[in-house]
Amino acid sequence: MKKKYRIRFPATEPHELAQDEAFYYLEEHGKELQFRFHEYDELYQRPGLYEQLFYDRLKCISPSKVVETLYLTVGASFLPRFSELRVFDIGAGNGMVGEKLYEYGVARIVGLDISEMAYKALERDRPGIYDAYYVADLTSLSEDVRRELTSWCLNCLVCVASLGFGDMSPQAFFEAFNLIEDEGWIAFNIKETFMDNRDTSGYSVFMKNLILTEHLDIYHMARYQHRLSLDGRPLYYFALAGKKNGSIPSNFLNEIQK
Repeated sequence: MKKKYRIRFPATEPHELAQDEAFYYLEEHGKELQFRFHEYDELYQRPGLYEQLFYDRLKCISPSKVVETLYLTVGASFLPRFSELRVFDIGAGNGMVGEKLYEYGVARIVGLDISEMAYKALERDRPGIYDAYYVADLTSLSEDVRRELTSWCLNCLVCVASLGFGDMSPQAFFEAFNLIEDEGWIAFNIKETFMDNRDTSGYSVFMKNLILTEHLDIYHMARYQHRLSLDGRPLYYFALAGKKNGSIPSNFLNEIQK
């Protein structure tokens, strides 16, 4: 039986907090602890807490939505068939996205996350989902890890709920994108405000420029409710899926930062 945690959300003006500043209270061993939502290691070391907080309480649907978007996009095109994809799941965490990909029957799933605790949670909660899982920083991959990743002949990149808010840098996504074979598939989600012209943050500029270049053709983009905020308001994201035409040149990041 899954453990149920005693979680309490702050009662005072949570709407004033940025999404990456949101926090919750966890009652544990007679004490009430306060953690930010993005303190993932605290979540991962407690079995089922991540799922209870984001999926049961806040109704997050992003793993299902992004994988479904990828499935519909690939299914509407030519080869390879969805079952033939060799997917690179970055920011893989404890395997929520990998589990969805596994259910759809993809050929290979390779995960990567910067957190050792995420890998331990995966091994505890969802063993056997990934063909390989790397604990590594995409911006400073060792030659051995890069060689192994290349050997998987990855033809699909998936990234869910990891872009922006300091979770994953544009450089990390750039490195992962370039590990995917040309004509491979790319699927990810991004907060709707990142697509607004008024947003000039690094990630927003990076993504808007990438979508407009010849390196990536977007086939499908859908606005959807990612999850609820602490005060019950819907938070909207875009799920995107498309095809990689070619690697991003090394000067791309420098150009958009000028």
